[in-house]
Amino acid sequence: MDTSGLTVLDQRVSECRACPRLVAWREEVARTKRAAFADWTYWGRPVPGFGPPDARLLIVGLAPAAHGGNRTGRMFTGDRSGDVLYQALYDVGLASQPTAVAAGDGLELSGVRVTSPVHCAPPANKPTPGERDTCRPWLVRELRLLRPTLRAAVVLGAFGWQAALPAFAEADWNVPRPRPKFAHGTRITLDSTDGGGRLDLFGCFHVSQRNTFTGRLTPAMLREVLTEAARTAGLPTTGGPRPAGGPGENGATQVPGEG
Repeated sequence: MDTSGLTVLDQRVSECRACPRLVAWREEVARTKRAAFADWTYWGRPVPGFGPPDARLLIVGLAPAAHGGNRTGRMFTGDRSGDVLYQALYDVGLASQPTAVAAGDGLELSGVRVTSPVHCAPPANKPTPGERDTCRPWLVRELRLLRPTLRAAVVLGAFGWQAALPAFAEADWNVPRPRPKFAHGTRITLDSTDGGGRLDLFGCFHVSQRNTFTGRLTPAMLREVLTEAARTAGLPTTGGPRPAGGPGENGATQVPGEG
């Protein structure tokens, strides 16, 4: 399989300077840093997708965290939202390890790629609609490159859902009209415009501090969505969900950033 397309895309994403507000913010954060990471050289650039080029399952987040992906240069890496996501992926057999602390830490994903509709860390974790739309062509291109193998996608949060549906439509999937509203557990099937295949889209609450700290999204809920999506995509899962009340079930002990 020719993987050069995604390699080139990731490089181009990391060089983008299209949104002045986001460029200024990500670079300011990289200069000033957080005290806990004072010895780090921050990435301070747009963060490309992470995962194999033949992924059958795509996870779509929101945007990199200022001191997470903007620091480490890898999606959902170096913050507590990533701790929750990669622990869940590990639990269901889709990640090689349960932690993501830095690029080059040995983490590998099995049949899964992680991306976001906005590739720069935004102030207050809130991209503007204009910034979302400016970044959309990167997601559209990524979807087209993944198209030969992609069979399912999990979209985290309402912002991601609102950003992803137009991107899937531009990438030649038939999105129902009116567009389905976001809800945790939502599942819709998209047919390709050329009749070449189908893709199942799953909605899941974002692994944000607000959701996991309050228990709106528990690890068990996240594992359930990931397991269903993985099986729909034809990926093997292992272990099954842990029993309720086991390690990590208390959302108050896992307080992620926005990813």
